[in-house]
Amino acid sequence: MTEKTREAALAYHATSPAGKIAIQPTKPCNTQGDLALAYTPGVAEPVRAIAASPEDAYRYTAKGNLVAVVSDGTAVLGLGNVGPLASKPVLEGKAVLFKRFADIDVFDLEIKASSAEQFIEVVAALEPTFGGINLEDIAAPACFAIEKALSERLSIPVFHDDQHGTAVIVCAGLLNALELQGKSLKTARIVCLGAGAAGLTSLHLLMSLGAAVENMILVDSRGVVHSERTDLNRYKQPFAHTTPLRTLAEAMNGADVFIGVAAADLVDAQMIRAMAPRPVVFALANPVPEILPEVAHAARGDLVMATGRSDYPNQVNNVLGFPFIFRGALDVRARQINQAMQLGAVHALSALAKQPIPREVLRAYGLDHLEFGPDYFIPKPLDGRLREWVPAAVAAAAVDTGVAQAPYPAHYPPRPAPSA
Repeated sequence: MTEKTREAALAYHATSPAGKIAIQPTKPCNTQGDLALAYTPGVAEPVRAIAASPEDAYRYTAKGNLVAVVSDGTAVLGLGNVGPLASKPVLEGKAVLFKRFADIDVFDLEIKASSAEQFIEVVAALEPTFGGINLEDIAAPACFAIEKALSERLSIPVFHDDQHGTAVIVCAGLLNALELQGKSLKTARIVCLGAGAAGLTSLHLLMSLGAAVENMILVDSRGVVHSERTDLNRYKQPFAHTTPLRTLAEAMNGADVFIGVAAADLVDAQMIRAMAPRPVVFALANPVPEILPEVAHAARGDLVMATGRSDYPNQVNNVLGFPFIFRGALDVRARQINQAMQLGAVHALSALAKQPIPREVLRAYGLDHLEFGPDYFIPKPLDGRLREWVPAAVAAAAVDTGVAQAPYPAHYPPRPAPSA
């Protein structure tokens, strides 16, 4: 980041009022009568109603449209374990995205916890306040245990965006990229560099779409994950094959797909040249990818590529997922965000990218033309159709799998057909 950009970012956040979010009342509070309804004595009536019927909290309070964005600050962006307080700007930013894209209100909660168990207890105790929990920037492998424990304990949806949000967008983009390259997910040889939350969860979701685990090579900071290693945690072990491969370069030889969720400049042109014909490269490290698109395209003229950056085509951006996944979950009061709901989002995003692009989307990006192809196989974040397509697919899957506590909303578009 340049010094000019750094100063602009700090000034943006420091301009009064400091930060990026605020709370505003949604009901009038201008007269004595208003105040009597907002607080005492009028507030006693919804209190009595909720005490008698807890479901009335969704009728009389903001619970149904309120999400907690929660972090312990152990894996903040590419900055690592900077602590809960330093994670606050990111969580406020997440609140802005929830509101901007899905009109969901957020409280950001930065939790100082000495252990995963303490973190779980704190978040679990907050269940009465919120309609959903979005876990954010929590280091692996603790994030897996935290997400699992909270999902099992709470009756509201819990979603770790660094796991499932990234996986949804990766899967949607990869389905389309493989289609463009004339390849099948079932037979594609996939190399994943990065064995944290995003990488492991993406591989599992790809398996649910038909990818074969025997065709996956996982690479972490110590090289290929293989069956002879004794340092593997239980989350990496399912991908520990018997193989002579030891290095990333060896793994990339003949691979159809590369997924990078690791760090900058770990892939070189020779590795790209060694891949199979018509390869797919997802170099998602931010702000600098594992290999820059210009380097990859210079090495191979037959590849298609995605990054995590907005200044290159095909950005894998979690904002395509989490606001709309929560919108669909909240609108049917889902008890969880299950795999079927995630797959609904995958298929909705994949299908949307193949639709004609509205003029307003072209104007938002300063483009004259855009169509499904090598430079566009993932929807753009400012495509207003996301607000209809993704929540509808998520809500329908929640209803179909029995985790919804309210019917498919009447104001939604017609229910999409179940995904194959």
